[in-house]
This record gives sequence, C-alpha cells and structure tokens, in this order.
Amino acid sequence: MAELSEKHRNALDEEQFAFPKERKEPLNNASHVRNAIARFDQVEGVSDAERDAAWRRIRAAARKHGVEVQARGWRELFKGGRAKKKSS
Repeated sequence: MAELSEKHRNALDEEQFAFPKERKEPLNNASHVRNAIARFDQVEGVSDAERDAAWRRIRAAARKHGVEVQARGWRELFKGGRAKKKSS
C-alpha cells in the first residue's frame, strides 16, 4: 500500500474516511479500502451507529475502486477483533 503522507492525509475531505469524525481509515484508493476492511475491528471508541455508517462508506468506496468485499456486514469482521463494542 502506498503510504499517505501527513500532508495528503490532512488534505482529504472528511467523506474520504471510513470514520470521518476520528479521521481514521482513509478510502481514497483500492489499497486503502482493503486496509480499512482489514483493520475495521481495530477501531476503538466508536458506536455501532458509527460503524454502520463507516461500513456504508467502505462499501461505496469498494465499488468505486473495484474492491470485492466478501463480508456481508461489519459484524463479520468484528469476530476476534481487539476493539470493544460500544453501545449506540
């Protein structure tokens, strides 16, 4: 995956992140989309509602960048993850 410099990361719009409030998991290219899926279960301190919204953004970015998503929902990715679920 091509590293995203701090300058380029800071220039991204909030909509280009899976978790825009936290500015976590950029979705600006296929490599970052795959990384966002792989690291989804590591994001801490977000509610289920925020995860639902992040999953919708990831799915949209995956379609845009031609990334195939195997999981039917984010809860499938969460099994075995380090993050603790936070209630909505």
